[in-house]
Amino acid sequence: MKITFLGTGTSQGIPVIGCSCHVCTSPDEKDKRLRSSIMVETGRKRIIIDCGPDFRQQMLREHITSIDAILITHGHKDHIGGLDDVRAFNYFLKHPADVFASPKVAAAIRHEYAYAFEKDKYPGAPEIILHEFENQLFNVFGTDIIPIKARHFQQQFVYGFRIGDFTYLTDAVEISPEELNKIRGSRVFVINSLRRRKHYSHFNLEESVKILEEINPEAGYLTHISDQMGTMDELIRELPGFIRPAYDGLSIEV
Repeated sequence: MKITFLGTGTSQGIPVIGCSCHVCTSPDEKDKRLRSSIMVETGRKRIIIDCGPDFRQQMLREHITSIDAILITHGHKDHIGGLDDVRAFNYFLKHPADVFASPKVAAAIRHEYAYAFEKDKYPGAPEIILHEFENQLFNVFGTDIIPIKARHFQQQFVYGFRIGDFTYLTDAVEISPEELNKIRGSRVFVINSLRRRKHYSHFNLEESVKILEEINPEAGYLTHISDQMGTMDELIRELPGFIRPAYDGLSIEV
């Protein structure tokens, strides 16, 4: 299984519009972060997790000419804002895009992209088949997916996903012991880490490192990183050896 980080930034990305901090003005390409998303390649299947506003740019950068499915973690714009761009795959693959989401998120997608679900819709509108999943194992074209439910804000929840020995969780601020147990034994675990200070809806650096140390995977990666975290070089120097900040374009094998 091959994992490619399509984006590793927070909802505003890095550089942030109008910001002149040392992170946003860093010349290091690894400090330039698009909105968070990954691509999982298993055998001949290519699964995208989250489809944010930078989806088109990410597909072009990685030279992606086909996808098989999109999994959505939650319904915020930085995670569903690129769904209109599946039109290109509709055209070349001659098939609707298969999108998997929880019932609440599926409803948000139908509302946000109402023009894609009209009975007599515009011919150029995106073609999307929505598949709804619950908090239990489901299958995506031969690949088993274990959803992992975590709290994002108050009673708003996100879903991470475990695929084999790989787990991806973003935009979480709290996870129950029961859901954390689903992650145990993962060889690679990717978790969101927004900034150093405490945040009301995302793990900060201390919290994400603590969870990674508890799970103790072979490799842990941080994602959904803001400019408040510091540069890539600054962050690497203070992390435990098995934990690394992910960066856009990074590919790993599990």
